[in-house]
Amino acid sequence: MKKTRVAAQRGMAAERSSGNVYADLGVPNSAGMFVKAQLIAKISEIIRHERLTQAQAARLLRLTQPKISRLLRGEFRGISERRLLLCLTRLGRDVQIVVKHRPQRRTAGRLTVRFA
Repeated sequence: MKKTRVAAQRGMAAERSSGNVYADLGVPNSAGMFVKAQLIAKISEIIRHERLTQAQAARLLRLTQPKISRLLRGEFRGISERRLLLCLTRLGRDVQIVVKHRPQRRTAGRLTVRFA
């Protein structure tokens, strides 16, 4: 049973997500926050997969262990997308940035992250 149907049966209001929790909550710069969250989720996944301790990851990424701890807990205000991309390359990943024309049906471009 879908969550929205369950919520309706219980007399609760439900709203379909846009896919970006930050936009749904009205957070300023929600697109940027969502991109950072996706990058950090990938960094966290790689750290777990490589079985690195926070101290090992900190040395490899050239960050402090407390900064790694905060990042992995989702506290990433104050760190740039550029810094996160650099972390991914230090973790042995290639990062490719592609700029292309937007579809005619949209008036503005958008920023997305895609992992291969």
